[in-house]
Amino acid sequence: MSRAVILDRDGTLIDFVRDTERGVVTPAFHPRQLRFLPGVLDGLRQLQDAGFALGIATNQPGAAKGELPREAIEHTNAALVDRLAEEGIAIGALRACLHHPEGGDGGEQALVLECDCRKPKPGLVTGLIADLGATASSSWLIGDTATDMAAAAHAGVQSALLMRVGRCELCPFGPSEPYGVEPTIVADRLDAVARDIVARLG
Repeated sequence: MSRAVILDRDGTLIDFVRDTERGVVTPAFHPRQLRFLPGVLDGLRQLQDAGFALGIATNQPGAAKGELPREAIEHTNAALVDRLAEEGIAIGALRACLHHPEGGDGGEQALVLECDCRKPKPGLVTGLIADLGATASSSWLIGDTATDMAAAAHAGVQSALLMRVGRCELCPFGPSEPYGVEPTIVADRLDAVARDIVARLG
């Protein structure tokens, strides 16, 4: 395939975990916490049927920050790929950046560094484009933050921003902040983004 869609994980494919007792919002860290957001499965099927290879690019610094073990991240990512496969959706490649520039108490010190893969840097995206045998000019990144949009711009792929109503506690910025990158598409569901991307194929 010459074209690919790279997808962010949290807030794009799956919902965040809201712990009301502790008053925190976190990424999923166990397979039982995987909950697909509305429109995700239909949107991915549309993209797959249109000939896009699918990949996942996710920043997961929890192990570097001492919040959870690396194995929990890897196990959850593998479960996500398996769950999608059960739905007939093939994820050709997944890359996770486990690094963090500052780390945290009890963090895995080997992961505390300035890397080239952590979004908004392009490493995850360019690596996935190569893994999937695609070309950047024919590919897209779909994400839910300005960090994703900046990574897309740095990697030379088109971008689509998911701005869901009710997520303002996690996204206190507009489409062009804080990196000054305007996405090609803005919508509130992945199936709507997929329809727009497919329509642009002509």
